[in-house]
Amino acid sequence: MVYHERNTWSMLIATLVATTLYVALIAHAAGGGQLVDVQWWPIMFWTIVGSILGSILISIVWGIIAGSRDPDGVGVTDVRDRDISQMGSRVGQTFMVIAGLGVLALCAVEADWFWIAHTMFAGFALSAFVGGIAQVIAYRRGLA
Repeated sequence: MVYHERNTWSMLIATLVATTLYVALIAHAAGGGQLVDVQWWPIMFWTIVGSILGSILISIVWGIIAGSRDPDGVGVTDVRDRDISQMGSRVGQTFMVIAGLGVLALCAVEADWFWIAHTMFAGFALSAFVGGIAQVIAYRRGLA
C-alpha cells in the first residue's frame, strides 16, 4: 500500500469514528429533548480537532509500521497518486457545494443555527468520506 493510500485510509477511519462519536454525543446531550437546545458548538469543535489529530496519528503510526517492513518504499509517490488525489478532491468538493447550497437555503428561511451548522458539518464529513472512498476505489481499480 502506497503512502497516499495509507493516508486516505487514515482519514477515512478518523472521519467515520469522529462522525459516529459526534452523533452519539449530540444525541446523548439532547437526552430526548430538542436538538436545537443542545450546546453543540464545543462538541463539534473538539470533534473536528480530534478527527484531524486522529487522522494524523493513525497515519504516523501506520507509516512507522510500513517503514519497518519496507524502508525504501514508505514515502514513494508518483503521478498516479497525484491524479487519484485530484479526482478524490473533485468528488468530495461536490458534497461541499451541495452543503453550501443547503446552508444558503437554510439562511434564507432563517433556520436555527443548529441546522445551519450541522448542514455544513455533514457536508465536511461527506466530502471527506465520499472523496476518500473514491480514492480507495481508484487505487484498487484504477482511474479508467
